[in-house]
Amino acid sequence: MAERKPVMVTEEQLREQRGYMAQVLAMPHRPRSYHVVTYGCQMNAHDSEKLAGMLSDMGMAEASTREQADFVIFNTCCVRDNAERRALGNVTWLKEVRKQNPNLMIAVCGCMIQQPGMAEKIIKQYRFVDLAFGTSNLYKLPELLLRALQSDRAVVEVEDEDTIAEALPVKRLRQDAAYITIMYGCDNFCSYCIVPYVRGRERSREMSAILAEAQALRDAGVKEIMLLGQNVNSYGRGLTGEPTFAQLLRELDGLDIPRIRFMTSHPKDLSDELIEVMGTSRHILPQFHLPVQSGNDEILRRMNRRYDRARYLERVRRLREAVPGIGLTTDIIVGFPGETEEQFQDTMALVDEVGYDSAFTFIYSPRTGTKAASMAEQVPEAVASDRIQRLIALQDRRQREAMARFVGMEEEVLVEGLSRRSDKAVSGKGRHGVSITCPGTADDVGQLLRVRVTEIKNNTLMAERTDGKDGEHHA
Repeated sequence: MAERKPVMVTEEQLREQRGYMAQVLAMPHRPRSYHVVTYGCQMNAHDSEKLAGMLSDMGMAEASTREQADFVIFNTCCVRDNAERRALGNVTWLKEVRKQNPNLMIAVCGCMIQQPGMAEKIIKQYRFVDLAFGTSNLYKLPELLLRALQSDRAVVEVEDEDTIAEALPVKRLRQDAAYITIMYGCDNFCSYCIVPYVRGRERSREMSAILAEAQALRDAGVKEIMLLGQNVNSYGRGLTGEPTFAQLLRELDGLDIPRIRFMTSHPKDLSDELIEVMGTSRHILPQFHLPVQSGNDEILRRMNRRYDRARYLERVRRLREAVPGIGLTTDIIVGFPGETEEQFQDTMALVDEVGYDSAFTFIYSPRTGTKAASMAEQVPEAVASDRIQRLIALQDRRQREAMARFVGMEEEVLVEGLSRRSDKAVSGKGRHGVSITCPGTADDVGQLLRVRVTEIKNNTLMAERTDGKDGEHHA
C-alpha cells in the first residue's frame, strides 16, 4: 500500500459543511428523526457520536429504534466477516420497513464502505440505499445528505485520503464518560488485518488539540475519558517533535480528570517509559488491553506481529511489577492459516500462564486484500471451532481465578446504569475494568461509588457500598 500523507480538514471546509447543515435544516421535506446503528470497535462508536452530533445540528431528533426513524445510518465494520454479514443483513431488513415508510432514508458508511468498490457494490445490490460514504468522508455528512435530498439517485463518495477533522459536533452516548480519538489508522500491516486498508495510515492529532478537548470534557463534568487509536503506543510519530504516548498521558494526568483509560496497545511498541508512567500516575486506571493474538512464535511471525512470545511475557512481567494487580485483557485468534495443534497448545499455555481478566477470542476470518487470505493451509472450520471452545473453557477458568483477587478489596465503580437483575442495584466498571454490581438507584448513575467486593457471580463482581472518603486504591 502506497504511503499517504494525512490531510487536515480546514476551517473553511468545516464552515462549508455548517452551511450545508443550515440548508438541510431549512428543507421542509428533510428527515425529522435519525437512528445510528454501530458495528465494531470503540473507534466506530465514537464516529457514530460525531454522526449523531451533526444530525442533531441539522434539526433531527434521535429515534430509539430503526422503525421509528426517518433516517437510518449503518456505521459498519469489516474487520471480521461476521460483522460485515450482520450489517448487510440488517440493511436488507430495512427494505421491508421502507414499505411502511416510503420517505425513509438509508445510509451505509464506515470501514466496510472504505474497501475498494464496496460502495458501488452496495448501491447496485441494495437499490433502496440512498447514501454510501467512507471513513474519510464522515465530516462531509451534511453535504452528502443535502445532495441525496436534492436528487433521485443514490449519492456515493469514498475518498482515498487520510483525513483529520477537528471540532466536529459530538452527541455523547454518556455524560459521565467520553471517548477521545488521539490517532487514526495503522502502519503495522498484520497479515490478517484489513484496518490499514480501510482506516488508512497512522496519523496523530496534535497534543494541544487533545488536551483542549480533555479540558473541555473535564469542565463539563466528565469523570472518565477513554483514549482511542488503532495503536496508541505509536502516538506522535510524524508530529513536530514526535511526542510519545507516555508524554501525552503525563499531560492528561495533570488535568485531574478522575479516570483515564486507553486502547488499543501493540506489544511491539510498549515502552518502558509508558510502563513507568502507568506506575506513577494518579488518574490512569490500572488496566491494560494488550492483544497477543497467538502464543506461538512461528504463527506470530506469519501474522507479522513483530514480537515473540518471550518479549510479550517480558512486557507483561514489567507491567505487573510497575502496577501490582493491573487488569490485563487481550485478543486471541485461533485457526490462523497453517496453525497446528502443537502451535495452538502454545497459545493455551500462554493464556494459562498470564491469567487474563478477560480475553476476546476469535476464529480467524479471511479478509480479501490481506496477505493471510491467500496463504495456504487454511484451517478447517471444524478444527478451528473445536480449538476456540477449548480456549474459551480455559479462559473462563483462569478468569474466575484472576477475579478472586478482588474479593474483600475496596474498589471504585463508575455507575453506568441500573442492574438488569434488580431495580435496587446498579452496575458499572471498576478501576481495573471489571464489571461491578452493588446496591443503588437511578440517582447513582454517572457517580463514582466506593464499594467492597464480596463475591464473584459469573463474570461480575458483587459488592457492598462503603462509607468514608476515597483512600488508597488497593489491588
